[in-house]
Amino acid sequence: MDVETLKLNLASVRTRMSIAASKSGRPVNDVTLVAVTKSVDTATTQALIDLGLKDIAENRQQAAAEKLPQLTGLGDVTKHYIGPLQRNKVKRVLELFDVIHSVDSVKLAREISNRAAEQQRTAGIFVQVNMALEPQKGGFEPRNVRESLREILSLPRLHVWGLMCMAPYNENPETARPHFKRLAALSHELIEERIMPPGANRLSMGMSGDFEVAIEEGATHIRVGSALFEGL
Repeated sequence: MDVETLKLNLASVRTRMSIAASKSGRPVNDVTLVAVTKSVDTATTQALIDLGLKDIAENRQQAAAEKLPQLTGLGDVTKHYIGPLQRNKVKRVLELFDVIHSVDSVKLAREISNRAAEQQRTAGIFVQVNMALEPQKGGFEPRNVRESLREILSLPRLHVWGLMCMAPYNENPETARPHFKRLAALSHELIEERIMPPGANRLSMGMSGDFEVAIEEGATHIRVGSALFEGL
């Protein structure tokens, strides 16, 4: 593992973030870089933490259960779970992670609420919206999310951070822009309609191939993996 290459990649991503944030008229500090470490080993993940990264993400509970206990300096690190989540995995995921980005049903939200109560904690969640209506992806349909959100927000022990989406894969990042723009507009509408509280205004959207477009459209959390680890 080449620490210097990792350092250069991190600096490049941060520079790209700053440029994109400037285009949207926001300070770059409004955007959280979440490093998706699912494809790299413990040493590389540790190196990122040592370089000052404060947010890491995994998408498999079992792999995370092996990796996270080996890491040091996690006290200041927010751990994000970004993969599909089955209800029978919720208990262990809550033991490992601080926030879940993939809440795609009321039943899952209810299970998280129940398990969080058992652990005497509050669980941070993003509500996943399937903006492109892709059948292979999870998430609420935009037209149905209002009623479901009312149920989710009534559950105890949940802190709704905001909304999350994944744009369809395309080599041209501009194809993702309409989906990100619509998610940001939906978030604004839900807050204006008082369905979501003002504090639930975070947007988890954008990955290595399209995070600059996501930032321009209002992303507060970008989930970046390959752009950080290129050339390692």
